[in-house]
Amino acid sequence: MSDEVPVIRVVSAEIQRDGRYLLAQRSARAVLPLLWEFPGGRVRDGETDVEALVRSVRYRVGVAATVHGQVLEVEHDYPDYRVVLAVYRADIGEAEPFPSSVQAVAWVAPDAFGDYPFPGADQKTVRALLEEG
Repeated sequence: MSDEVPVIRVVSAEIQRDGRYLLAQRSARAVLPLLWEFPGGRVRDGETDVEALVRSVRYRVGVAATVHGQVLEVEHDYPDYRVVLAVYRADIGEAEPFPSSVQAVAWVAPDAFGDYPFPGADQKTVRALLEEG
């Protein structure tokens, strides 16, 4: 892939509760519609990763996140752009997420991740998480 393609920085939150991870299903109108991912979003100009993640989690699943350390970073080439995805551990306390601007949310055990189709970049983070865990 040419170095001329746009590079998009994206952050996502690895939020765990009782051995399950919070997943969000992209809306039917989104790029890569109806695929599942850890909640998060694009980093805007002038934003830090943490600021973008707090904003995105609140927007997508309606809860405030406390962001902890970065877990990993992966790159993935799509046909027209490259995504650099940084994954952070985060928690939401006892708050109950809801599909604020996503199709659905689910708490999913790692052994059930195969039942949820992920975009390419997110699939790399899921593989890394399963290898780590």
